[in-house]
Amino acid sequence: MNQIAIKMLVGDLAKYFGILLGIGFAALLITQQSSIFTGLMSRTFAFVDDTSLPDLWVTDPEVQYLDELEPMQSTALDRVRGVPGVAWAVPMYKSLLRGRLPNGTFRSVIVVGLDDATLIGGPPKMIEGQLGDLRRSDGVILDEVSANTRLNSWSAYDADGKPAKDATRIPMKVGDVLQINDRRAVVVGLCQVSRTFQSQPVIYTTYSRALSYAPPERKQLSLILAKAVHGVDHGELAQRITAATSLRARTKAQMSWDTVMYYVKNTGIVINFGIAVLLGFLVGVAIAGQTFYNFTLDNLRYFGALKAMGGSNWLLLRMVLLQALLAGVVGYGLGVGAAALFGMRVQGTELAFRMTWHIPAISAAAVALICALSSIVSMIKVIRLEPAVVFRG
Repeated sequence: MNQIAIKMLVGDLAKYFGILLGIGFAALLITQQSSIFTGLMSRTFAFVDDTSLPDLWVTDPEVQYLDELEPMQSTALDRVRGVPGVAWAVPMYKSLLRGRLPNGTFRSVIVVGLDDATLIGGPPKMIEGQLGDLRRSDGVILDEVSANTRLNSWSAYDADGKPAKDATRIPMKVGDVLQINDRRAVVVGLCQVSRTFQSQPVIYTTYSRALSYAPPERKQLSLILAKAVHGVDHGELAQRITAATSLRARTKAQMSWDTVMYYVKNTGIVINFGIAVLLGFLVGVAIAGQTFYNFTLDNLRYFGALKAMGGSNWLLLRMVLLQALLAGVVGYGLGVGAAALFGMRVQGTELAFRMTWHIPAISAAAVALICALSSIVSMIKVIRLEPAVVFRG
């Protein structure tokens, strides 16, 4: 009977492909949009992932997320170092400043100042130069992607100051000079960092030099990076630092989650992607449901013949469920496979895409629900079917 059910399903190729189209499109849209949403959210804490050495991130108690830091007094560093269980603690400067390129154009850049002595918190991978080159006069390190895109210049300009028609882009390289808040900065290296949510160029330098770039303020300490003594629980140490210093100490996971939840609560990203996923689900239900129902109507005479020959309702329902399951598995595979190919094609581009194992599982649950809803109406029609329908004209 299973073979008969499969032959009935693939016998009408037009309706079979229609069912696969509905289910596959729903799986594609749900998987793709969920992966793009996950990719965008992972970019909000990409800086935390890149800074792998510290265990704890200490900020002003009013700081809600990573991209909006309230400066602290410099004495906060000594207070954190004095908490039992802290192996070491170093300062970090992180802020959005104005950079001026050699051709005179301006860009907003993220300036990261590393501890002068240890350079802890530096980029995860150097492409050209060494991290220690930051100790050279006016030295800065650029992220490679920005050096080739946002921070590049044109080979020629017209009288209006616009790029000439035959001009080519010239990326920034080691040895080039730019200005940050009207102060000289020399490129001594290129690094590879994860793309951030804001997508501004990232510039690394020493902590003292970053303070010279920044506007003068009474408080200039953005972050304190701390390392726990071996064997000390990170969460417990964070609570101990908070209690002893009245600062906000968070583990890496907590800092990342705080940043994600800020964007979730204060932007329309979740609503926008949620609507897209919901539309994909509804389209899948509409197309697959309608096509599967029409398919069942066209095959009622065969179901009636089986019923007239003694087939039970459970046997017929099992055939309908098998047909829905087969169509769901094939459609799901096509949709998720297409989404995975899309993700491979956009890898390394500006488009965020991150498919975790949760997303195919969610898509599978959605496809199962689509198949269930699509087959319910058909099953009701089969249960109510009278065997005499076979003998009607």
